[in-house]
Amino acid sequence: MKKSLLFVVLLLGLSAGVQAATRIFACEPEWGALAREIGGEDVRVTVATTALQDPHHVQARPSLIARLRRADLLICSGADLEIGWLPVLLRRAANARVQPGQPGYLEAASAVPLLERPARLDRAQGDVHPQGNPHIQTDPRNILPVARLLAQRLAEVDASHAADYQRRLADFTQRWQQALARWDKQGQPLRGMPIVVQHDGWVYLEHWLGLKRVATLEPKPGVPPSSADLAAVLQRVRQTPVKAVIRAAYQDDRPARWMAQRAGIPELVLPFTVGGDDRSGDLFKLYDRTLELLLSVNRP
Repeated sequence: MKKSLLFVVLLLGLSAGVQAATRIFACEPEWGALAREIGGEDVRVTVATTALQDPHHVQARPSLIARLRRADLLICSGADLEIGWLPVLLRRAANARVQPGQPGYLEAASAVPLLERPARLDRAQGDVHPQGNPHIQTDPRNILPVARLLAQRLAEVDASHAADYQRRLADFTQRWQQALARWDKQGQPLRGMPIVVQHDGWVYLEHWLGLKRVATLEPKPGVPPSSADLAAVLQRVRQTPVKAVIRAAYQDDRPARWMAQRAGIPELVLPFTVGGDDRSGDLFKLYDRTLELLLSVNRP
């Protein structure tokens, strides 16, 4: 009898421990990875997308709605990146804890200055983001401000582990600053490297490393290039040689491959986010791999 009672108590204790974990719903893999760094064993993380999905276009599946309904904290890129699907999820989940304006609602883009804020809003210009370009994760310098904001929000929604979140933040900050110094040194040879990009999603990477974008394959953000568009870019590339044409792992490979074959330049598939290839499995490896790939095409 005593053994049975002890077994029940232990089961209840384990169950309570599991239930106590703060549930985080991350829209993109980079923020799920950051949440695991700061949250450690005190959080359970659900990531809505993978590196092989376009984060602009995600189906509001019932499984995602169910997970968001149970979440204590939501972290997304923001700046309207998820405007086509996140409002639907929020409405259907009806979870007051993660609605805009609540401590459980976090937009990573709110932690850093945004680039490419449009002077005027015109949907005829394609998939334009009014607040600025939302793809802040391509510059590792943007990760620490988001980490600090995340630790602060976690402490608000889970005050009992506030000290743990701050401890992990301090540890992550030290490791990240060391990595930043290494990446900055490794990236020096890339300054001024001319590139073509398929989609206007690399502005922060370009700003960080000093890459020189010669052209973009898409005539407007989010608009697939036509044959005439590609021919015009090819003519420009022939006049101003570039080192590579860059696309993200989730993007259609046909435009970049067409350009690479006709211009005689490498098609470079960068991971873009955590899990973009088999060597970018966490935040640190994401930038290690990105630099490795860029340096591999930067030859005389």
